[in-house]
Amino acid sequence: MAIVLGANQYGKAEVRVVHVSRDGGTHEITDLNVSVTLSGDLAATHLTGDNSGVLTTDTQKNTVFALAKEHGVGQIEDFALLLARHFVASQDAITFARVTVEQYPWERLGGHSFARSGREVRTATASHDGRDWWVRSGLHDLVVLNSAGSEFWGFPRDRYTTLAETTDRILATAVNASWRHAAVAGPGHGGTDWGKSYAGARDLMLEAFADTHSYSLQQMLFAMGRRVLEGRPEIAEIRLSLPNRHHFDVDMSAFGLANDGEVFYAADRPYGLIEGTVTRDDAPPPGKAW
Repeated sequence: MAIVLGANQYGKAEVRVVHVSRDGGTHEITDLNVSVTLSGDLAATHLTGDNSGVLTTDTQKNTVFALAKEHGVGQIEDFALLLARHFVASQDAITFARVTVEQYPWERLGGHSFARSGREVRTATASHDGRDWWVRSGLHDLVVLNSAGSEFWGFPRDRYTTLAETTDRILATAVNASWRHAAVAGPGHGGTDWGKSYAGARDLMLEAFADTHSYSLQQMLFAMGRRVLEGRPEIAEIRLSLPNRHHFDVDMSAFGLANDGEVFYAADRPYGLIEGTVTRDDAPPPGKAW
């Protein structure tokens, strides 16, 4: 029996970098968390300890800082692509790079004053193999709630089922979504307006959440995904992960009070987790990056 090395990768995770663009008295702040993953001809370092092909993770960290200085950041998809292409082009042993970026939102208080926003975190992942590149955009922790317009009934029951059916409940979730762009895109390639695409996809998900009468969170997931694909032709597929943030009526009968759907206990765990992918039937294949 032979023992062999399987698929492997390495990189630098969660490089925190804050870029300030200074234009007179008005500044722009971009707050990022960048993770790099590299793979290629790295068998020697695993099998013999030969590190001649290993770009140190400390160098990867420094590269993130240096390219932020030399090129700025701009849209996070562009920055992720810049880094991924750099690592493959500059290292003979590296044949594939994936860069994931999280962007933390800040609200402007003045020309150079900001407050950390409570909005969702924007995300982007770019992958490059020396020839092709792929981009996935997204967000996580977009917290939404419908105080009406949600039902849940007609589910199977067995001897362990205690959940009551309802035709009026609170539906709340923290949307985690990522979407794959239909065409290879990037700087200088007639690519996507990343900011416009992101804002459009986000708005369409919120619109679907607000105007869909829901009979299940699964139904809501599909409605949100379909709305994005119908409204954004540059997006080939969208993956959604929706934790059900349960809100339970508080029984106030012991206090002599009737709770008419006004006071709830918000439970953070355990929670239902609904996940799925909505795609176009003619979408191009995702490529080896996914």
